[in-house]
Amino acid sequence: MLDSLTIVFEKLFLLSNFNLFRNLWPEEEEKGCCTSPTLKRGDLLEVQRTLFIHCGIYLGDNKVAHLMPDIMPILTMNEKKIKKVVTNNRLILGCIYKKATIRVDTVEDFAYGASILVNTMDSKVKMQALSQDEVARRAEKLVGDILYSLLWNNCEHFATYCRYGSPVSQQTDKFCETLKTIVRDQRSVLLAILLGTLSIVCFGLTPSTTLPTILIPFTLWMAG
Repeated sequence: MLDSLTIVFEKLFLLSNFNLFRNLWPEEEEKGCCTSPTLKRGDLLEVQRTLFIHCGIYLGDNKVAHLMPDIMPILTMNEKKIKKVVTNNRLILGCIYKKATIRVDTVEDFAYGASILVNTMDSKVKMQALSQDEVARRAEKLVGDILYSLLWNNCEHFATYCRYGSPVSQQTDKFCETLKTIVRDQRSVLLAILLGTLSIVCFGLTPSTTLPTILIPFTLWMAG
């Protein structure tokens, strides 16, 4: 069952192939970045992790604190299994169940094979960074289980709260702007009507097919 859910959501998240989030940092990506830059305690680290930009706070001694959605704590109490690096399947299912942990991993496990960007967000947000040691102390205090929200409490909210004192997420803002664009485009109404009509043809005229066919296009029309 869990494998089936993972496959479904992996297909849905193929939208990431349209570079929804990756274009937030075009300049840094063009320049490239080494996988092992010189890091200082309190640095805000960013890596591309398949579906989004993942953020964390460097604590020193090759350790990174980061907020990671994870299904494993729901499935087992075995600390050894939970402590293993979080795979993409575990991450996706953690998002679905809104279960996350602020955990400490090595830089290598955090990077997950990707290049690391260091403190590039400093030039993107209009906030003054706290002292390096204060940033790391904030991250250390928050280590442990936490509820997860893709829009309101993700890894970027954690990292920006630690570094700037205020939780913000550029990825969330861009996602919401994309949704607004889709809603405002009245062609989405026609698409919703078409999909609803196809569902009626395939599954018959029932409340579960008729009501969405009427309500979804109407909602999109009014919102647009």
